[in-house]
Amino acid sequence: MKKTLSRSLLKPALNPAPARVPDRDKVEAPEAPDNRSEAREAIAKPRIGGAGSAWKAGAIEQSKAALLRSREKMASDILRGRHELSLDPKDVTDSLGSDRRADWKDQEAFISLKESIEANGQDTPIQVWPADPTWVPDGLEPDNVDGVEFELITGRRRHAIASALGIKLRAILASPEKRGVPDERFERLFMRFRENEERENLSPFERLLSIGEMYEGLISDGSGRDVTAVSFARRIGVHESVVSRGRAIFRSRDAILNKFKNAYDLSFPELQKAVSSLSDASREKAKPKAKLQKIVVTRKIGTRNLSVSTQRGRLSVSAAGTNLDKEALEGLSDLIATYLKEQGSKR
Repeated sequence: MKKTLSRSLLKPALNPAPARVPDRDKVEAPEAPDNRSEAREAIAKPRIGGAGSAWKAGAIEQSKAALLRSREKMASDILRGRHELSLDPKDVTDSLGSDRRADWKDQEAFISLKESIEANGQDTPIQVWPADPTWVPDGLEPDNVDGVEFELITGRRRHAIASALGIKLRAILASPEKRGVPDERFERLFMRFRENEERENLSPFERLLSIGEMYEGLISDGSGRDVTAVSFARRIGVHESVVSRGRAIFRSRDAILNKFKNAYDLSFPELQKAVSSLSDASREKAKPKAKLQKIVVTRKIGTRNLSVSTQRGRLSVSAAGTNLDKEALEGLSDLIATYLKEQGSKR
C-alpha cells in the first residue's frame, strides 16, 4: 500500500510566498557580515606570537642565565677548595713523599683506616693541586675532571688506600695562594706536617724529622736566607728548642735509624740521648792529626855508630864515643851547612 503525503504538508511548497520587491527609491544598507563562524575558527586555531610566547621565551632565557651562574659559581668554588671533586687515584701523583716511617703501610693505624674506608667510605677529602697551574674547570661540566692530573698535598694514606681498593677519591683543591710563591716547597711541606699533626699524633722521631726537613728545605731553596730558629719556630708554631732538635735529627736520621731500630718508638728525651751518643761516637772516631814520620840513617865508624835523624824539620846527629873539640865541631858543621845549601831541604 502506497503512502501519500498530506496536502497540508505539500501546500507551502506548492504555493510559495511572493518575493519581496525592494523599493527602488531607497538605498539598502549592506548586510552586516556574520562574524560567528570567524570567531569559531579563531578559537579552533592556535595563537601565534603574543604575550604567552614572549613569557615562555623569557622564562627560558632566565633558566639559561641561572644555569650559567650556577656553573660559574661551582668553578669558582672548585678553585678555592670549597667544592669537592671525585678523582681517580691514578690521576694523583705524590711528588712530595711521606714524612712517616718507611713501613707506614704495615702499621696498625694504616690497616685500621683501610678497613674503615672499605666499610664506611672516605670521611675526609684529601688536598691536591692541579699539575697545570693554569688549569680551570670545564665551562659546561665544572666538576668533570676525568683525565686531569693532580699533585698530592695531604692525604697519602687515603690515596694509597683508594688505590688499593680501586675506588674514587674525595678531594678538594689546596689553597691557591701558596702556589707559585718562592718558598712553595716549604708551604707544601708545612701543609703536610700540619695535616698529619692535627689528624693523628706523629711519633717524636717523625715530628722532629718533619720539622728538620722543613727548615733545611727552606734554607736550601734560597728563600730562607735570613731565617733563624726563632723566626722559623714562630712561623710553624713550635718552640725554638724543637727546631734545633729537629735539625739535629734530620741531619743524623740515617745514623739514628741504623743504630736504633726502635727510633720511631723513642720519646723526646731518648732521642736527645741518641743524638748525643752519636755526637760522642763521632768525636771518638775522629782521626788525630798524623804525626810526621821520623827518618833515621845510621853509619858505622869502626866499632861506633853514627846516627843522623830528622823529624818536624829538625836535624839530629849522634855518634857515641866521639869527643870533638870546638874547632872539629865547627868543621863538621860547615860540611853539613855546605851540603844543605847545595842539596836543599826536602819535605
